Amino acid sequence: MDKLKNSFKTTFTKSVALPGLAVILIISLYCGIFPSQANDTLNIIKVYFFSNLSWIYVLLVTIFILFLIIIALSKLGNIRLGADNAKPKYSFFSWIAMLFAAGMGIGLMYFGVAETISHYANPAIGDTIKRAKEAQLYTFFHWGIHAWAIYAVMGLILAYFAYRYKLPLAIRSGLYPLLKDKINGPIGNVVDTFALCSTFFGIATTLGFGVVQLNAGLTSIGLLSESSFTFQAIIVVVVMAIAVTSTLTGLDKGVKKLSELNLSLAFILMVFILIMGPTVYILSTLSEGIGYYVSNFTNLTFNTFAYETESLDWFSGWTIMYWAWWISWAPFVGLFIARISKGRTIREYIIAVLLIPSLFNFLWMTVFGSSAVWLDKHVVGGALSALSNNPDILLFRFFEEFPLTSVLNVLAILMIAVFFVTSADSGILVMNSIASGDKRNTPKWQNIFWGILLAILSLVMLRSGGLDALQTMTLISALPFGLIMLLLCFCLWKALRIDHLFHNAELPYGSIAWNGSMWKERLSRIITFSQKKDIHSFLSNTVNSAFEEIKEELFENNIEAAINKGSKNDLFIELLIRHDKIRNFRYGVVAEPQTLSDYIIQEENAPDIEAGTTYVPITYFNDGRSGNNIQYMTKDEIIVDILREYERFISLISDDKNELLVVDK
Repeated sequence: MDKLKNSFKTTFTKSVALPGLAVILIISLYCGIFPSQANDTLNIIKVYFFSNLSWIYVLLVTIFILFLIIIALSKLGNIRLGADNAKPKYSFFSWIAMLFAAGMGIGLMYFGVAETISHYANPAIGDTIKRAKEAQLYTFFHWGIHAWAIYAVMGLILAYFAYRYKLPLAIRSGLYPLLKDKINGPIGNVVDTFALCSTFFGIATTLGFGVVQLNAGLTSIGLLSESSFTFQAIIVVVVMAIAVTSTLTGLDKGVKKLSELNLSLAFILMVFILIMGPTVYILSTLSEGIGYYVSNFTNLTFNTFAYETESLDWFSGWTIMYWAWWISWAPFVGLFIARISKGRTIREYIIAVLLIPSLFNFLWMTVFGSSAVWLDKHVVGGALSALSNNPDILLFRFFEEFPLTSVLNVLAILMIAVFFVTSADSGILVMNSIASGDKRNTPKWQNIFWGILLAILSLVMLRSGGLDALQTMTLISALPFGLIMLLLCFCLWKALRIDHLFHNAELPYGSIAWNGSMWKERLSRIITFSQKKDIHSFLSNTVNSAFEEIKEELFENNIEAAINKGSKNDLFIELLIRHDKIRNFRYGVVAEPQTLSDYIIQEENAPDIEAGTTYVPITYFNDGRSGNNIQYMTKDEIIVDILREYERFISLISDDKNELLVVDK
C-alpha cells in the first residue's frame, strides 16, 4: 500500500493546480459542448476590446519596448541573472535554438508564406508595388522587435527574481517588491492560476490549428488520403507521445536536442529557397525591407489608425490580434526563456532576445514571403494570392514551384512536427512548474498527465469546432494580463534600482583609513544602533573636542571660527568660518534618523535593537553636497576630515574660474 502511495506522490500546489484545472475543464467543456454560442458570446467581448481598447494594447507594447531599451542602456544592464559570478548554462546556439522552439517556431512555418501573401492580396493597399512593400513591412512589424519585447519583458522579470532573489520561478515572484511574503497568499495564487490557464489554452489552441496544417501537408504529399478528424487524432496522439517522452528526458536532452535539430533544418530549408528562388530579388527586398522597417519603426509603434478608420478592421484583425496573442503566450514563453537564461547579464539578455530572433524572422519572412510575392506576380498569375484565406495548404502550394518538391514537403512536415513537439514539451514543463510552485524532482506522472490532458481537450475542440471559441477566449484574457505585466515592470524597476545601490554600496566613510588599533571599540560601535542620547554624547564629546582644537589652531593663524550647536531635540553641531566676499565655510554634523528593517529586528543572531529607528551622525556643508556618516571616527580622524574639506574649500576659492560659484552674491 505504501509503495502504491509513493508511486502517486505529487508536488502540485493545491491552491494553484486545483483551481487551474477546474477553470481549464469548465471553459474547455463550455467551448466544446456549445461551440457556436461560446464563440458568438466571446466574439462580442473581443470585438469590444479590439475596437475600443486597441490603444491600450499599443501603449502596453510601446512601454515594454522603451522599458527594455532604458534598462539595456543604463548601468542596470550590468546586473547578472544570478549571482555575480554565475555563468550561462547553455551555449549561445542552444539558447537561441530553444528561444525559437518555444517562442514562435511553428508560426514561422504557418505564416512564412501566408502572412505576406495575405497582406499582398489586400485590395485596400494601393498598387502591386506598394502592396508588396507594405506586406513585407507589416510582416516584419508583427514578427519582429515588438513581438519579442513582450516575451523578453516576461522572461526578464521571472529570471531576475528567480535567480537573483532566489524566489520560485513563478509569476507571483515578480510582485515581491510590492507584496513581500504576501506573494504566497491569495493574490499570488490567482496570478499563477491565470498563468497556468493561459499557458494551457495557448498551447491547446496552437496544437489544434497546427494539426490541421500538418494533416493538410501529409495529404498533399500523398501519405494520407484526406484531411479528417481520424487522421488528426492520430497526429495529436503521436505528437503528444513524443513530447511527453521528451519532457521525461529533461530540458538538457530532449528539448535542447530537438530545438537544435529544428533550427538547423530551418536554416537548410531557408538557404535552399534562397538559392533556388529569385535570389537577387530576395536579397534586395531584405535590404530595402529592413531599411523601410527601421525608418517606419516609430510610426508603426505608436500608430492606432485613429485617422484611418477605414483600416481599423484590418488593424484589429492583424496587429491587435498579434499583440493579444503574444501577450497571452507571455506566461508560457517567458517562463521557458527564464529557465534557460540563468547566468547572462541583463544587457546581453535584452539585446539577444530582441534582436537575434527578430533578424532571423526578417530573413525567414523575406525568403519565403518575397519569393511567394515574386512567384505570384511573375509565374503563377495570382494563384498564391487566391489561396490567401487557406493558409493550411499555402506553404505546400508554394513548394510546387521549386525543384525537389517532395523533399521540401517532407522536410517542412518534419519541421512542423518537431516544432509542435518542442512547443508541447516546453509547455508541459512550464505548466508542471507553475502547478508545482517551481519544485524540483517532480514525479514523472505529472508530465504525462499534462500531455494527456492537452491531447484530450485539443481533440475535443477539434471534433466539436470549439477551437475558434477557445482562441477568442485566450485573446480576451491578454488585456488583463497585459496590465499585470505593466505592474510587474514597475516591480522589476524598483528591484533593479535597489539591487544596483546595494551591490555598489561603498564602505562606511569613516572606516576607509582604519588600522588594527582600537578594533574592539570599533566593533562595539558597529553592533550598536545609536539612539538620540548616544549621538548627543558623540557630538558633545568627540565632535565638539575636534571642533575646539581646530578653532584654536585657526585663531593662532588669525582666522576666526565659530561653533554652533542645536538643542536635544534638534541635534547638530557645526564649525563655521564667515567671510565677507565669498561664501562661508561650514562643516556640520547632524543626527539623521534611519528606519531599521523588520528582518534585522526579528533576527536572533544579530545585534540587540532597542527601537525600530536608529540615529547616525551625518556631515553637511555650505554648498549643499551630500554628507557622510562619521559615527566610527575618532576625534583625530574627524580633525583630518575637517582639514580635507577646508583644503578643498581653499583650493576652489583660489581658482578664478569658480567665481560664479564661490562669490557671495
